[in-house]
Amino acid sequence: MFKTLSVALIGLGMSTLAMAAPTVAGQHYEVLDEPVPTRVEDGQIAVTEAFWYGCPHCYKLEEPLNAWVSELPDDVTFQRMPATMGGAWNRHAMAFYAAKQLGIQEAIHDDFFDAIHQEGKQLTDPEEIAAFFSDYGVSEQDALDALNSFGVKSQVNQAHARMRAMQLMGVPALIVDGRYVITPSSAGSLENMPQIAGELIDQVREERDDAS
Repeated sequence: MFKTLSVALIGLGMSTLAMAAPTVAGQHYEVLDEPVPTRVEDGQIAVTEAFWYGCPHCYKLEEPLNAWVSELPDDVTFQRMPATMGGAWNRHAMAFYAAKQLGIQEAIHDDFFDAIHQEGKQLTDPEEIAAFFSDYGVSEQDALDALNSFGVKSQVNQAHARMRAMQLMGVPALIVDGRYVITPSSAGSLENMPQIAGELIDQVREERDDAS
C-alpha cells in the first residue's frame, strides 16, 4: 500500500508550485493533530526527512535537498529517518543505523543510494551490506555485528513508531518541527519540498518569537 501510494503521489504530474503565494495548511502541507517530539536541542527547529534507499523519488530529491541543507541557518537541525515498512525497507533502515553506529553514515549515504539506483545493487543481504561498508574503513565483521546489534534493532523500531506517529503514507516526506508534513503531492513537485520547508521554518521561528 505504502509503496503504491508513494509512486502515485509523484505520478500526479502537478506543475511547479507558484511560490509567490503563501503556503497554506491542508494544501501545501498537512498539520499533525499531535506533534511528534523532535529530539533536538532547545531553540533548534527540526527538519526530518523520511526516506527509503530503494525509492527512486527519494533518490531524485537528494540533490536539491542536499543543496538546501547545506545553506540552513544555525537554528535548524536536519535529520534523516529511514522508512520502516517491512522487507527491504527495514533492511535498508538497519544499514542506515548500523552505518551511523560505525561512524560512517555521512560517508556512505550518497554512495548507498548510487549503488542501488545507478549500479543495480539490492543491498538487502547483511553480507552484501557488510562488504559495501568495508570500503569505508570498517571490517566486514564489525559491520555484521553492528547490523545485528540490539542498538540498531531498537532504532529501527523507534523509527517505525515515529513514522506511525507522523501518519506518513509514503516517502519522501519532510517534517518540520514535528508538526508540519510536506509530501511531493502537497508541494506540487519534489523540487518544491525544500522551499516549502523553508517557509515553514520561518513560520515556526515567528511563532516562537510571538510566544516569548
